[in-house]
Amino acid sequence: MSVAPQPNLEKKLNRKLRSNVLKIALFATGLAGIVAEYVLSTLATYFLGDSVFQWTMIVSMMLFSMGLGSRLSKLFEKELLQKFIYVEFCLSVFSAFAALVAYTAAAYTVYTGFIIYSFSILIGLLIGLEIPLVIRLNDEFEELKVNISSVMEKDYYGSLLGGIFFAFVGLPYLGLTYTPFILGMTNFLVAILLLLVLWGALSSMIKRKLIVIASGVAVILVSGIVFAKPIILFGEQQRYKDKIIYEEQSRYQRIVITQWKDHFWLYINGNQQLSTLDEQMYHEPLVHPAMSLIPQVKDVLILGGGDGCAVREVLKYPSVEHITLVDLDPAMTELGLNHPVLKKVNDAALTSEKVEIINDDAFHFLENTRQYYDVVIIDLPDPKTVELGRLYSSEFYTLASKQMRPHAVLITQAGSPYFATQAFYCIDKTLQDAGFQTQPMHNQILTMGEWGWVLALKTPEEKPVNLKDKLQSLTYENVETAWLNHEAMQLMTSFGKNFFLPSESDIEVNTVHNPVLYRYYLNGNWDIY
Repeated sequence: MSVAPQPNLEKKLNRKLRSNVLKIALFATGLAGIVAEYVLSTLATYFLGDSVFQWTMIVSMMLFSMGLGSRLSKLFEKELLQKFIYVEFCLSVFSAFAALVAYTAAAYTVYTGFIIYSFSILIGLLIGLEIPLVIRLNDEFEELKVNISSVMEKDYYGSLLGGIFFAFVGLPYLGLTYTPFILGMTNFLVAILLLLVLWGALSSMIKRKLIVIASGVAVILVSGIVFAKPIILFGEQQRYKDKIIYEEQSRYQRIVITQWKDHFWLYINGNQQLSTLDEQMYHEPLVHPAMSLIPQVKDVLILGGGDGCAVREVLKYPSVEHITLVDLDPAMTELGLNHPVLKKVNDAALTSEKVEIINDDAFHFLENTRQYYDVVIIDLPDPKTVELGRLYSSEFYTLASKQMRPHAVLITQAGSPYFATQAFYCIDKTLQDAGFQTQPMHNQILTMGEWGWVLALKTPEEKPVNLKDKLQSLTYENVETAWLNHEAMQLMTSFGKNFFLPSESDIEVNTVHNPVLYRYYLNGNWDIY
């Protein structure tokens, strides 16, 4: 014969169940909250640039807003459970639609940043309400010291899992299209779980009201998921003049390919990397001057250049035995290998048996490699952030020099000598600080404007070389080029009088611990182009 549970035991089990459900809810909301910060920071970086600044300001703004939310929570005195459920419903909608609203707004207004920061404040306020409400709801189940420690513990554990999710699953696989909806569904399911477990504590009127709200939120979230991709693609399309034929959010960057007539453009984070209309006017100066200064080049290191065009030019030299291509993003090198547009423009260069592709950070690679090279070609994105600036630092160039054979040549893209003059000459000065003899070069590229490179020779100080004369003597008679010739070298190495730069003494060397380059770059005269 069964024995009915004692009333006190049943009540105790019920109290423990409710307490555990509240902690599970806070674990889930801690996960969603940290991912919301990362999503908004990534959005701000994508639309506004300067990742360090945007991540710093978004996270700081959200933490400040969370503090305000915590303060506002003291105004809630009754029906705390319903209010917590309302907060979760609100968070589910705002978190899910932050990216969609930002992309849509980008199609119609220049105030996308204002919208993103508004979302960060609003979502931060709602997140700030959660912890105090849960602590007060859990107050009847646990004594104060246990209550506070257990609630905060679950929130922090959720934050850790949220960070892991965003880094390894959310951004690389779901992107900014669907990751926000994971957040929205997390908050929504938390609200539903609380509603089910604590159903008996609610009045009939409140139950009906919450069911109606839950149904409405569910419809909104499902509709958002269904229409998310076309909406984001619409907003994305407005940022580009030409038709988007490919777009991908990788773990590291957003990659877009557009088409106009028979020509294609490659963009990374909204910045043009190449156009098939004139990419030879960029890649030939990047490769051939350096390659032509060495009689028999055998080993070449290319840092960046995942599109494969620099490799295509290097392969024109029969003496080359091995090309090491180091590009951080596997998505980029995969495109260079297999996407029809890039594979055609690079002549399937990345499939050559001479090419070794390594997906690694260029700085990390140089710190660990034991290979030596005759030519180092640096084809990295512009140094518009601190993290990119370290790849243009004296420390970085010193690492490269250690892996270069005597009299080896290094060349780096260096932005525009006229639109980012200080940044251009900072790169030149930084290479000299690392022990190189340098020669700046420039060329007018139709789709990019006036662009520049700095070629650097590893020579003993006691044996300087007239690098400019050597470059101007190059004829390229034995290598096939589409644009570059002897006459072009006269123009590329000539700058006239430098009236753009106030004083060379105003320019500092860019180092890891004194990252001045990105500020020079951002303060350039880009708006006049």
